[in-house]
Amino acid sequence: MAKELKDLTKRSENYSQWYDDLVIKADLAERSAVRGCMVIKPYGYAIWEKMQHELDRMFKETGHQNAYFPLLIPKSFLSKEAEHVEGFAKECAVVTHHRLMNSPDGNGVVVDPESKLEEELIIRPTSETIIWNTYRGWINSYRDLPILINQWANVMRWEMRTRMFLRTAEFLWQEGHTAHATREEALEEVLRMLNIYNDFAHNYMALPVIKGVKSPNERFAGALDTYTIEAMMQDGKALQAGTSHFLGQNFAKAFDVTFINKENKPELVWATSWGVSTRLMGALIMSHSDDNGLVLPPHLAPIQCVIVPIYKNSEQLAQITEHVEPIVKELRALGVSVKYDNAENRRPGFKFADYELKGVPVRLAIGARDIENGTVELMRRDTLEKQVEPLEGIAQYVKGLLEEIQNNIYQKALRRRNEMIREVNSYDEFKVEIEKGGFLLCHWDGTPETEEKIKAETKATIRCIPLDGDKTPGLCMVTGKPSKQRVIFARSY
Repeated sequence: MAKELKDLTKRSENYSQWYDDLVIKADLAERSAVRGCMVIKPYGYAIWEKMQHELDRMFKETGHQNAYFPLLIPKSFLSKEAEHVEGFAKECAVVTHHRLMNSPDGNGVVVDPESKLEEELIIRPTSETIIWNTYRGWINSYRDLPILINQWANVMRWEMRTRMFLRTAEFLWQEGHTAHATREEALEEVLRMLNIYNDFAHNYMALPVIKGVKSPNERFAGALDTYTIEAMMQDGKALQAGTSHFLGQNFAKAFDVTFINKENKPELVWATSWGVSTRLMGALIMSHSDDNGLVLPPHLAPIQCVIVPIYKNSEQLAQITEHVEPIVKELRALGVSVKYDNAENRRPGFKFADYELKGVPVRLAIGARDIENGTVELMRRDTLEKQVEPLEGIAQYVKGLLEEIQNNIYQKALRRRNEMIREVNSYDEFKVEIEKGGFLLCHWDGTPETEEKIKAETKATIRCIPLDGDKTPGLCMVTGKPSKQRVIFARSY
């Protein structure tokens, strides 16, 4: 077994260290020279590209188009929407000068004091302000609506405590920004995008999530409502996997974006925004992986099947290659991403351990004896089970097996998530149960004061008010006051 695999911390010993080890040892990312930032390595970026590809397709199928807006935002823009600026003020990176000069003492470079900007610029923490300032010039009549725009971009939020993929100062994401003629159309858009995120998590990430709406304390700065999908990690902590925001007319008011309606009267535009980020990479890693390394759902694996030849000499390798090449062509024709690893600079044992560490869903090993017997050794990453299969028809078998693996990974995550959902009826019980992790279904009186008390005393937050499930009213576990329905509390990343 490869040394990298031996050195991987076990989840039971230190879950946090296991995660950090896995990100690095599986070649997903590494820390950069810039504080709080990371370098996403080719293998990690290949997974992100598959996420991008599927999400982009889903967005475009619902009428959205991609565009790009500036990285730098005038500081005055952020001050136009009070809640928005308050929510992001502490995370903003500010550009104050535009030129460097050689230091007078000859020791390096300094900021040229004469290059101070007339107005300071903010490196975008999110793009609502620059986009709504732009929309003002795009929207005149109801005929210009709706505007359905998505942007793939990077953003900067000056995080003090960072962890690769989960929370970094700079991260990659997509942010949708739409404009509508009516409140009803905007709300329909918000829920449409929430359901797209839910479908993506389920069908591609094999990740069960709970759809819900955030409490006022937890909603996006400047939104009237924030809808979310919440996932549960193996260590019992929650992860916000995607959000869709109903912005009402707040940004239209701030940037004076109006349109002439069908009755020839001016109206303010209704807005939404929605996004997911490279945080999904963290969710993917923590949801499925084990002490042997990554476990990737086939629908997002850069390499779905790897074929490793077992040989003693070049003649055997040539013979194996002759049998493997048609299999590779057939797999690719079936839409399976396959790699034939006949590199001679790595032993088969190292290759096995490496692909196991990187979560490749299916591994085929073929030797001279296998060719004689017309068989191939197959190992599936989700269960680590080995089996011998006929070479004849192996491509079709692998194609079907990948779907079985995808479903098995989802079902395993679903069972684990469901085992971590518990009803709690008293605050004393809550304080005990929250230490065990998981989603706690509790009654809450709807006040920010009670929510803040629980957070201060237990470090748990309301992850969401579920859209589905039991709506039975009850009494708040803390104050005894009436509660409309149970909400979900958890500690989170």
